Amino acid sequence: MFKKMNAKWLSLFVVAILVAGLVAGCGGSASKDIKIGVVYELTGNTASFGTAAANGAKLAFKEINANGGVLGKQIQIAVADNKGEPSESSNAMTKVISQDKVIAVTGFTTSSNGIAGSTVAEANKIPFVAAATTNPKVTLDENTGKVKNYTFRVCFIDPFQGTVGANFVLNSLKAKNAAVMIDNSSDYSKGLSKFFKDAFTKGGGNIAIEEAYLQNDQDFKTLLTKIKATNPDVIYVPGYYGEVGKIIKQAREIGITVPFVGGDGWDSPKLAEIGGPDALNNTYFTNHYSVEDNSPKSKAFLDAFQKEYGQVPDAMAVLGYDAAYALVDAIKRANSTDSEKIREALANTKDFQGVTGSLTLNDTHDAIKSAVIIEMKNGKQVYKETVKP
Repeated sequence: MFKKMNAKWLSLFVVAILVAGLVAGCGGSASKDIKIGVVYELTGNTASFGTAAANGAKLAFKEINANGGVLGKQIQIAVADNKGEPSESSNAMTKVISQDKVIAVTGFTTSSNGIAGSTVAEANKIPFVAAATTNPKVTLDENTGKVKNYTFRVCFIDPFQGTVGANFVLNSLKAKNAAVMIDNSSDYSKGLSKFFKDAFTKGGGNIAIEEAYLQNDQDFKTLLTKIKATNPDVIYVPGYYGEVGKIIKQAREIGITVPFVGGDGWDSPKLAEIGGPDALNNTYFTNHYSVEDNSPKSKAFLDAFQKEYGQVPDAMAVLGYDAAYALVDAIKRANSTDSEKIREALANTKDFQGVTGSLTLNDTHDAIKSAVIIEMKNGKQVYKETVKP
């Protein structure tokens, strides 16, 4: 009887193991997927940027999966919100790497957050493709000056953007006397203002006055009154749309009529809502993309994005889209999900054709690509000119 019972239980045990194996096999279908992190500013002061870029990335991955995925596998994304804060950026990056077990990450639209996120990516040796972080410190270690091994980006950087802005002010606007307003809480603003000032003064311009503000400031009229007294030909504000809109609106209210010029941090539909269409006339900014681009690739993206989300994409949406495709392109060329092989493929990216143009990554993992000048007219963005590197 005892032996028969043992045999019975042994048979049940073997069956249980086989069933468990089958269940594991079914559940293991996720292992056939490639998991990629998507980390953006979905809430906070720059949520317009992050939401647009995340939508661009999601559209890209949806298209890639519909076309067969990559390496014969589907892409599964792990989305995280960095809340527009450097500390939360570190947490979000840690979450997708440690908990979600992603093989690579794309994301980030602001430089301070991108710098924080890159630190985590480097520590974990996970390839990271930033979408719109333009400060040099995103890909260069601030302490050593060395290139970060696993961090890349698909956008131009601020030394180029600042020079483009300065040359536009000098040559197109014919302005020689500039006031500068800097967001002292932003690596992006401080860096871009430096490169603008360097190029502007080198080209014969004069910085009449320089004033600083902080993110979330609401009243700028005291600073603007001081600026008005110096009689500038132009005011350069390399900030983010939330504060920029308020600054320009309040400047017009106290009688400042000179042009305002800024960088890609202006590019949000919220800018015209905050500043008002009339106040934004006679303002310009450097950017990565214009919706008026008539290339077949741009038109196809515009149609797809409008169909998916019911709205016109901004540059952040395009950069999120390009960053996702550039990462997948590297995975294809690596023919592997190994982080080191993906890193090597990213470093060798050359002539990748994105919506924002042809992309080649240089020795510092930064994109060599053109910039555009956008003019605001009655609350709408109007393409003015393209500037090549």
